Amino acid sequence: MTAIEQHPRHRLDDHLQNPVRFSIVAALDRAGTLGFGEVRDAVEITDSALSKQVSLLEADGYLAVGKSFAGKMPRTSLTLTRQGRRAWRAHLEALREIAGEPTI
Repeated sequence: MTAIEQHPRHRLDDHLQNPVRFSIVAALDRAGTLGFGEVRDAVEITDSALSKQVSLLEADGYLAVGKSFAGKMPRTSLTLTRQGRRAWRAHLEALREIAGEPTI
């Protein structure tokens, strides 16, 4: 590995570079599992924008989508997977290195 390849920016996760996906994963890391509406409200985006980003994160294995019913009302839950949590932690570690903060 060359000195250029050792820079922490090379360890940033491409999937988490998008501010909306970054915010979704941050919310799920703090909370564990959240409802679709809770994430939408926390991230302050539309249902369709959240749906698109959730689909991308789910396809990449970063989060799991659960479907259930509360009476006749459909409920969608979002949970960060182990892979997603590992990617999130590695991404944050690289950001901290770039910022000059000690890593955890």
